[in-house]
Amino acid sequence: MKILVVGSGGREHAVADTLARSSAHVKIFAAPGNGGMREVATLVPIPADDIEELTQFAREQPIDLTFVGPELPLSRGIVDKFRQKGLPIIGPTAADARLEASKSFAKQLFRKHGVPTADFHECSTAAEAYAILERSKYPTVIKADGLAAGKGVVIAGNEAEARNTIRNVMEEKTLGEAGTKVVIEEFLEGEEASFHVFADGHDFQPTVVAQDHKRRFDGDSGPNTGGMGAYSMDSLLSQHVRQSVMDQIIQPTLNAVHSYTGVLYAGLMLTSAGPKIIEYNVRFGDPETQVILPRLKTDLLEVLVAMNEHRLATQALDWRPEATACVTLVVDSYPGKVQTGKKISGLKEVSRSQNVKVYHAGTRYEDGYYYTAGGRVLNVTARGTTLSEALDRAYAAAEQIEFEGKAYRKDIGQKGLRKQV
Repeated sequence: MKILVVGSGGREHAVADTLARSSAHVKIFAAPGNGGMREVATLVPIPADDIEELTQFAREQPIDLTFVGPELPLSRGIVDKFRQKGLPIIGPTAADARLEASKSFAKQLFRKHGVPTADFHECSTAAEAYAILERSKYPTVIKADGLAAGKGVVIAGNEAEARNTIRNVMEEKTLGEAGTKVVIEEFLEGEEASFHVFADGHDFQPTVVAQDHKRRFDGDSGPNTGGMGAYSMDSLLSQHVRQSVMDQIIQPTLNAVHSYTGVLYAGLMLTSAGPKIIEYNVRFGDPETQVILPRLKTDLLEVLVAMNEHRLATQALDWRPEATACVTLVVDSYPGKVQTGKKISGLKEVSRSQNVKVYHAGTRYEDGYYYTAGGRVLNVTARGTTLSEALDRAYAAAEQIEFEGKAYRKDIGQKGLRKQV
């Protein structure tokens, strides 16, 4: 069976690596992939958002099933295009991908269907936004309406910070067209959680729950990033809260977007009034995927085929009870401008460690060596019978890996340790 994984990050490496362990005979292609994915997939030099080239490649092979990792090709209609050509693909249509691609679309859907979320205002001009800021409570949250590669959300502590954000996003266009419209919403107090489900257009099944760490520095300080680490364990959410999320957030959303097929990721805030939806992603989170998939005992390929054939309700999902933890190694100047091309050492030594897996996020392979090729370089992931054991293993492996400018957070999973059972 020929499988195409679209994307080039740690999320896609985790997907490809999990599919490579399928009980079925599979040949995996990754477009464009990264240095580490070459170990489990044939790399195809086609950008993830080049839908025409990807469609042509899938037809020529022919590819039996395509899995799309990042949001950009989904929002641009890769699923629509593949289906027009009769090519099996996992992911939502461009219309359904608006759940992530347009914050205002999603918030209006929440309001219409009673999905619990933060109060909000839409602003189509900077003047509208400044007027809202004058009567806002602080801190307040400002979100660019469109896709901004994880950099479109600012938590402003005061009006001066908020006005500066509007000036940058709406007037100076620092996020391009993504900031043509903004959503200003109330700041929710609580703890975040990442709740993923598989959906097939008729039914859905939840995965295990994870918690991401988006801020660059320890103590959840510094700028938002694409993710500095994550962990997953069963005690992260009680069964009661999990059921509330499915009944009050996921099910009403999928009733409203009744054709949704693919992975749906609800970013939650666990408030004193119950769980509320912060925003949706229409694909696996990154680096949440790197802690969710190592816990999946069921063959991932079987799950994807069941989704594609709209029979997810009959597909059993079995999960390992262990905890998982992921520490993201970055270049020290990330998320600012980074220098690439630094040689990476220690990967061979870490590969001998039990219950540890290193997913490549921004690497290239050349002449027998791996080099840095982005700000987020590696996702060091480990399993353990407890979260503390998983964290110990992940951090021990992270210390063995070296490259110039290596940095990482030292407090991944600390909130989870307080819940550890």
